[in-house]
Amino acid sequence: MGLYSLLMLMPQEADQGLINVLVEKFNEGNGDGFMWPILITLIVGLAIALERIITLNRADINTRKFIVKVKQALEDGGVSAAEDVCASTRGPVASVFQAGLMRHGEGIDAVEKAVVSYGSIEMSFLERGLVWLSLLISLAPMFGFLGTVWGMVQAFDAIEAAGDISPSLVAGGIKVALLTTVFGLITAIILQFFYNYIVSKIDRIVVDMEEASIELIDSLEMLSANKPAGQ
Repeated sequence: MGLYSLLMLMPQEADQGLINVLVEKFNEGNGDGFMWPILITLIVGLAIALERIITLNRADINTRKFIVKVKQALEDGGVSAAEDVCASTRGPVASVFQAGLMRHGEGIDAVEKAVVSYGSIEMSFLERGLVWLSLLISLAPMFGFLGTVWGMVQAFDAIEAAGDISPSLVAGGIKVALLTTVFGLITAIILQFFYNYIVSKIDRIVVDMEEASIELIDSLEMLSANKPAGQ
């Protein structure tokens, strides 16, 4: 076998070895079934995180390019043309723009109120599911600690039944009990990483939305100031 073939096989063998170790340790620590809640927590948490990431990626647009497009539409075709641009663009920024443009006939104050109100609604949509992800991050280590405490109780029951404190008697039970804590902490770390990534992405989208809203209001004020009297 050549060196290239060997290097290509090494990552695969390492991955298979890691998976085998994880499965083995999972089975070792699942004597009383405490590993299953941790695994379910990880699966549900990853499902929520992936759904949020996909949704946020679809909602994320080139805000600067979109603002330029809306301003050009305002100059060329007025508010109705800008509304058409917003209607054909996905994402919270376009939705907030469209809500503000629809209130343009009622004055700038109405536009500002609409932008603020719809901005809050869009932000709640962006943050949907985060409370459950945060809950799962807290539950994972708790399930792990619960399994560890339960395993320690069983270890002391074995000591009591044997009437002797032998290292070989309790070492296995304590090791199995600690595995639940290890898997609980690993699950919490993985989900926390996704949670922080999602929050940072939401913060960036919200900042873009706020900055774009300010530019929209400024553009509408200039449009109103340049409009001939009586129109």
